[in-house]
Amino acid sequence: MKLWKWIVGLLAVLGGAAAVASTQKKKEHDKNVKNTKQKVKQTQAKTKQVQQQKAQTKKAVTTQKKKVTTAKKQVKSTANAKQTTQNFKKKYRGRSKK
Repeated sequence: MKLWKWIVGLLAVLGGAAAVASTQKKKEHDKNVKNTKQKVKQTQAKTKQVQQQKAQTKKAVTTQKKKVTTAKKQVKSTANAKQTTQNFKKKYRGRSKK
């Protein structure tokens, strides 16, 4: 009978140790879950901020493109003037007088 008491006592000790270990693991797991939730919230906040900056940058780019296109429309082409000056140089200044 004493042998059964020792076996039951040993099983009880092992069960108690397992119960203590599982509660500690659960506490660690809960801490990890809280930390990950906080990290997720921080990441989401950063993501929102980056998206807002991206939208502002996109607006700035589109307004700049509009300004560039309107400026290009207002500037005249210089191709004809360049051709005229080249022709003038060939015709009058390119010859050597002998």
